[in-house]
Amino acid sequence: MLKIAITGGAGSGKSTVARMFAELGAKVLDADAAARDAVAVGTAAWQELRELFGPEYFLPDGELDRAQVAHLVFTDPEARKRLNAIVHPRVTQELQRQVKELQEQGARLVMVEVPLLYEAGLAVAYDRVIAVYVDPEDQVRRLKERDGREAVEIEGLLKAQWPLMAKAARADYVVDNRGSLEETRRQVAAIWRELNLTT
Repeated sequence: MLKIAITGGAGSGKSTVARMFAELGAKVLDADAAARDAVAVGTAAWQELRELFGPEYFLPDGELDRAQVAHLVFTDPEARKRLNAIVHPRVTQELQRQVKELQEQGARLVMVEVPLLYEAGLAVAYDRVIAVYVDPEDQVRRLKERDGREAVEIEGLLKAQWPLMAKAARADYVVDNRGSLEETRRQVAAIWRELNLTT
């Protein structure tokens, strides 16, 4: 089975690209979804985070207050390190389980959307890497307009990630997401055709 990672930075459009691959028939797994499952109410990670951050970082229904935690970890590198130590190993484990399941079902190719692929040292687990690229100014604009993040949080978030140029330089394929959706879709279709010729 060919294992392919889709990566990029916050606001680069990697989820849009992942969705385009899914529309073409790709089996696409999402590390963010696995992270949400890992910290679901009552899980071991949820309990560890509650002890670490305190009840003020949780919503009335017990769910992790993701917006508040994001603001904390992207303005406090030490808090981010602790969060990652709790969540990342469990996310990796869950994704491995899902990949194995698809392999057993006979899938020839699986794609996994992994935002922190290089930062977390996960690239070695994949046969190919697709990086989604936009200009840094576009990233900042999207994070401000789409997510309503403050400047200090955006700065911390981008500092916590490799620059998109560095990710693109190491990837096997690059989707340039600076143009129209149609241009992005054409690039995705071309990569999909090529990948299917190799499996």
